[in-house]
Amino acid sequence: MTDQSTPTPPVAPQKPLHLERHGVVWDDPWAWLKDPKYPKVEDEDVLAYLKAENAYFEANMAQDAPLIEALFTELRGRVKEDDESVPTKDGAFVYFTKFETGKEYRAWYRTPVSGGERELLLDEVVLAQGLDYFRLGGLEIAPNDRLLAYSTDTNGSERYRLRVRDLTTKAELADEILDTHGSVYWSADSRGFFYTLINENWRPYIVKYHRLGDDPAHDMVVYEERDNGFFVGVARTQSRRFIVVSTADHVTSESYLIPTDAPLSAPRLVSARQVNRRYSVDEREGTLYLLTNDTHTNFRVATAHVDDPGTWKELIPGSDQHYLRGLTAFRNLLVIEERLDGLDQIRVRDYDGSEHYVAFPESTYTTALASNPEYDVASLRLAYESLVTPRTIYDYDLGSRSLLARKVQEIPSGYDPTQYACDRLLAVARDGTRVPVSVVYRKDFPRDGSAPLVLYGYGAYGLAISPGFSSARLSLLDRGFAYAIAHIRGGDDLGYQWYLDGKLGKRSNTFNDFVDVARFLIQQGFASAGNIAISGGSAGGTLVGVAANQAPELWRAVIAHVPFVDVLNTMLDDSLPLTPMEWPEWGNPITDADAFAQIRSYSPYDNVRAQAYPALLITAGLHDPRVTYWEPAKWAAKLRSVKTDDNLLLLKTNMGAGHGGKSGRFDRLREVAEEYAFILRAFESDG
Repeated sequence: MTDQSTPTPPVAPQKPLHLERHGVVWDDPWAWLKDPKYPKVEDEDVLAYLKAENAYFEANMAQDAPLIEALFTELRGRVKEDDESVPTKDGAFVYFTKFETGKEYRAWYRTPVSGGERELLLDEVVLAQGLDYFRLGGLEIAPNDRLLAYSTDTNGSERYRLRVRDLTTKAELADEILDTHGSVYWSADSRGFFYTLINENWRPYIVKYHRLGDDPAHDMVVYEERDNGFFVGVARTQSRRFIVVSTADHVTSESYLIPTDAPLSAPRLVSARQVNRRYSVDEREGTLYLLTNDTHTNFRVATAHVDDPGTWKELIPGSDQHYLRGLTAFRNLLVIEERLDGLDQIRVRDYDGSEHYVAFPESTYTTALASNPEYDVASLRLAYESLVTPRTIYDYDLGSRSLLARKVQEIPSGYDPTQYACDRLLAVARDGTRVPVSVVYRKDFPRDGSAPLVLYGYGAYGLAISPGFSSARLSLLDRGFAYAIAHIRGGDDLGYQWYLDGKLGKRSNTFNDFVDVARFLIQQGFASAGNIAISGGSAGGTLVGVAANQAPELWRAVIAHVPFVDVLNTMLDDSLPLTPMEWPEWGNPITDADAFAQIRSYSPYDNVRAQAYPALLITAGLHDPRVTYWEPAKWAAKLRSVKTDDNLLLLKTNMGAGHGGKSGRFDRLREVAEEYAFILRAFESDG
């Protein structure tokens, strides 16, 4: 894919800036792309460059307009337009959502359990009218069933406006709170709610309680976090007896409890923070159930009395094989979400100690608890899918231990799972570690290296990339591609130690694993060198950025969505929203010379060099608070200046969106169509 279109590629001016740290001096001539007034972006030169890149993107993609439209039609044809969720009972009502044909957003409804007409609670289509971006944050019905609190983000900045609606009159109350983090939880008397505010640097730092009708400026401070590296959140126990205020960075956490029937009472500390200890808490009939990694890397379950929350007694010990990831304390059973040798499991445990696992129909899949709002349950709502099985909602009957499929994702244009196959393979990394990789392909896919491959990865924050279903992906599989997911270190696919082995000083394992998985797939005949497209977003953008620098000869195209690529400069700037919280993940190069050297050795922006690169598609969000827009912009500018090839490089900045791109369900598909068109065009060229 060569760069032959007009206008010519934008050139970002270089403005000399010399930096020094730990005796190392370097230049950053594109640092000016960070607007000094950020989070406001008003600098005319910055905006002019971003708009020029967008114009260049549009000019280049125009020649692919028929292909993009065809892909978009395919993708949309696999979406059930008049879709409806499985109804979920919560108290006196059954709740569900519905998409109308042609609409980008959904509407929220409920019907009385005793019978009656459905009631419209909230229509996202109405709320999003006239907006380029819309996302619903929290939506919470008060215990009296007459009030609805909800929050909305209208530009992608993840700063949510919180409102309250009277469900009897359908009127909006005067209560309005800006700059919330989205979530909201009512007190038991329905007279007020708990919420979290974010500061100017997009850090959730304070939990407040709002009494309806009061001036939000005078809301009671429930908890305020003073450590800039910790983010605050609010949740609720399954029993609904307690609000849980949590504060944490990526490795250390601390929780407080507030009775929902005494919202003005002082928060009760569960256990004071200890560095590198994480725990979460639920409650059942006066007993706390804690999931913690204090004695075992893969976590254990402990209990404590609610009146003595800091005294823990072990209930389920840690295990090298069983990685415990979540727990929910229902009235009659404890449900534990875990992984066994990398495969999702649902453990159901009675309070007398007897337990069993839910049996699923496939050997490779991903599953999790779905919406289970009630405390007393006779069945569990589960979500299930695999690389070849569309998303399925099950009800698991606890008495008969049987699964009832309540809804299977419908593919209106048709889908025959018997035409596809998937494998879970083990690649051997350069240090001898066996790294899982999931691959899906049509059964007529040739395993002789002649066909194209897309390889996806993430590898950070202990977030696994599950082998789930994608109807959009079929557009690649049906055009002869295989699609692979590299379960590399840095995620928690094989347990918490898998995460620890890909962070801080071991970060290079993540990048090496990804490249080594690619070489393994070449050996297995899934592709050949130069016949692979790689894709990743956010920290996955770091991954593909490093891979582009390290082994450019392997890739035909690189897709980097909102990529975290200016790692060194960002980790050196403690005024940025996420930097202090990120130090436990990436290292603190301000004070630690070794961390500085480690980050500098791989930071994609800092390691761009004069060599041939594959075709690159880079995206950004102007209002993105997680990966600030200037990181992908600087990376694109430097690549244009330094790379020696004429392969196409495109930068697209969503000027009205943030980290997740477009918000509408069909608008998102058009962006996928653009990405797939870029990939297909790359493979049509001679390189």
